[in-house]
Amino acid sequence: MFTKAVIVLLISLLVWTYQTIIQPPPPNICGLPGGPPVTSPRIKLSDGRYLAYRERGVAKEKSEFKIIMVHGFDNSKDMALVASQELILELRIYFLSFDRAGYGESDPNPNRSVKSDTFDIQELADKLQLGSNFYVLGISMGGYPTWGCLKYIPNRLAGAALVVPIVNYWWPSIPCHLSREAYKRQLQRDQWKLRIAHYVPGLLYWWMSQKWFPSSSYVEIVPEVYGNRDKQILKMMSGTLTHNQTMIRQQGVFESLHRDLMVGFGSWDFDPMELSNPFPHNESFIHIWQGFEDPLVPVKLQRYVCRKLQWIRYHEVTDGGHLIMYDTNLFEAILRELLLPSGV
Repeated sequence: MFTKAVIVLLISLLVWTYQTIIQPPPPNICGLPGGPPVTSPRIKLSDGRYLAYRERGVAKEKSEFKIIMVHGFDNSKDMALVASQELILELRIYFLSFDRAGYGESDPNPNRSVKSDTFDIQELADKLQLGSNFYVLGISMGGYPTWGCLKYIPNRLAGAALVVPIVNYWWPSIPCHLSREAYKRQLQRDQWKLRIAHYVPGLLYWWMSQKWFPSSSYVEIVPEVYGNRDKQILKMMSGTLTHNQTMIRQQGVFESLHRDLMVGFGSWDFDPMELSNPFPHNESFIHIWQGFEDPLVPVKLQRYVCRKLQWIRYHEVTDGGHLIMYDTNLFEAILRELLLPSGV
């Protein structure tokens, strides 16, 4: 009898622990009763979810180039766009950005994956009638949907740029010694976070929510994750890197930030280093831009990726960090290389 009582007590304790500590709360979905209001235009996807978007630049009908911007970790469709109006008008660029699933005003996707984010991009382009081809520009964590575009919809691309894109330490083609060396250079808190996101994602909400140990430098924005040039950019653009910052996580940190980590550093159904060049005749190019001083994305891994995929044009910014996207001169150089590449 005593043994049965102990077993029942242990089971009850496990259930309570799961429900109150490990299991994330339900998302606070925009537009539903009690949820945040919908303030942005949205499209309805084929699976019933809504995707919020924002259009900038010249009118779509008058544009020469159409670029879909894929925001990074803890960001949104309202990310700062630092290109000068003169350049935008000169090149006639139309920019389309969107809240990835679970961010801002886009519905969460409990089945979010590299593939699902990719087809969100394609469906958004089709619903807004961008035409058969468009450019994709993915930043940081927005790099994984951009890799997805190269895998699943290469025929829809007019070109693509990945700016400081994440490198998954568990991609099969990366040598173990190189991946291990780069991984060990991350802050201890980030090593734990990435390890949990990859191996036991069911515990990630608990790890990111507990208060006993620091959990993530990405979320807490500790000074160590930024180089000198990044700190200058942060100081110069204080409060303007994103618009409506509070809206980014309004549907819950699990469906936005945590799922990002689980997907970006989880197991992918393809190895990027086995991809083929979508432009074998050099009619356009794929670019990767990387800051040498970026402490979040290891430069050695990025170099290795680009050595394996020699059809990618690799640009390394000697004194650049993780925020090179917000340097006006660099961003305009990125746009010119993407849209007007030499050698085409």
